[in-house]
Amino acid sequence: MFLRIDFLRSYFQRIFAISNKLKMLLTALNAISPIDGRYRSKTKPLAPYFSEEALIKYRVQVEIEYFIALCELPLQQLENFNPSLFHELRSIYLHFSPEDAHEIKSIENTTNHDVKAIEYFIKGEFDKLELQAYKEFIHFGLTSQDINNTAIPLSIKNALEQIYLPMLDEVIEELNDFVVEYKDIPLLARTHGQPASPTRLGKEIDVFVQRIKKQKNTLVQLPHGAKFSGATGNFNAHLIAYPEIDWKAFGSEFVEQRLGLNYSFPTTQIEHYDSFAAICDSVKRINTIFIDLNRDLWQYISMDYFKQKIDSNEVGSSAMPHKVNPIDFENSEGNLGIANAVFEFLSAKLPISRLQRDLTDSTVLRNIGVPFGHTLLGLKSTLKGLKKLVVNRTKIENDLNSNWVVVAEAIQTILRKEGFPNPYETLKKLTRNNSTIDRKAMHQFIEKLEINEELKTKLKTITPSNYTGI
Repeated sequence: MFLRIDFLRSYFQRIFAISNKLKMLLTALNAISPIDGRYRSKTKPLAPYFSEEALIKYRVQVEIEYFIALCELPLQQLENFNPSLFHELRSIYLHFSPEDAHEIKSIENTTNHDVKAIEYFIKGEFDKLELQAYKEFIHFGLTSQDINNTAIPLSIKNALEQIYLPMLDEVIEELNDFVVEYKDIPLLARTHGQPASPTRLGKEIDVFVQRIKKQKNTLVQLPHGAKFSGATGNFNAHLIAYPEIDWKAFGSEFVEQRLGLNYSFPTTQIEHYDSFAAICDSVKRINTIFIDLNRDLWQYISMDYFKQKIDSNEVGSSAMPHKVNPIDFENSEGNLGIANAVFEFLSAKLPISRLQRDLTDSTVLRNIGVPFGHTLLGLKSTLKGLKKLVVNRTKIENDLNSNWVVVAEAIQTILRKEGFPNPYETLKKLTRNNSTIDRKAMHQFIEKLEINEELKTKLKTITPSNYTGI
């Protein structure tokens, strides 16, 4: 009887403990940042690159690959290390688990040093593999930044290649479809908000496509700088231990061949972040182009040039039942604006460090995922908005037909060619008097011109819909 009571008491205590832990778990309702809260489902793909667990995993990867590289030199003390065990070592990071991350964080609670905790964790794994004799070559001659300044650029590189660029390409592809579909739709242009020489809807979208592609080409060519050269960037410890080894060549091979990054040398204790600043600025420029696109599409919707596909279950306004708001483009604009603010700070702050280093970069670097998270949200919102758009050809045509004044440029240009006196001034007198200029008024004006009938006929063929250039 008593045993049963003790069992039940223990059981309910465990349930209570689990319940309390569940209450502490990060959810959409208790997260401080919307990136990990409201928008978690959309930003989750970035977690394997920018979360704390991801950072730990990338650090473990660098430490393991460094040890293997030392074995392959080989260092004298590692000559007898069995290469067949490299697979076992790589499995430490290839099969890295949340439990492993928790173990490292537990070690950190004692060490109060995140990178040293990783060293101790790997040494523990070496114990399991009965490799105690080689443990002191884990993190040999390194400082924390040799790990951070390789792990972090590697995570950024992978996030760009595996998440950001595919998402960017998806939006570009959607925009390209618009370019093709709308290539022949004439559109009233507006400069300074006023009716201007007509254009084509497809061409105006193509302007953004080409801008984005150019900046993307710049982005993919930027190097991912990494530092790997000891405490103050001089391989002091390495050289004193093994003066016969070309450690600069080793560092270059390790960073560029093994990790696929760009070797920065010389450096101080930290990578100077110039390359990363350039990446921030490059993504920021792309975001700025998308903000420009979002605002133009928002404006076209407000002008009724675009309708939006209607979801019967969606609410546009809590008070006005008729409204279908362009919320996707607004959401995108807001998120890209936040992203750009953080990117701008990162690119301005990180390249600055007192003497051989200070610690200001450490705290800042932990926020790298924030601007990429908001950028991903922005791109997804723009894509969602694009998929809702439906061209309102009737409204576009009506605006063109209500603004025959825009063919004045065409008429005065032909008159210039034909030697007609003061053509600009003549068209100015017709069009700048606040009167409505329609097809009839324009043709009456042409009829009164002292030109031959053939030229009059030619001028009358010009309309707002066909005066669209190349």
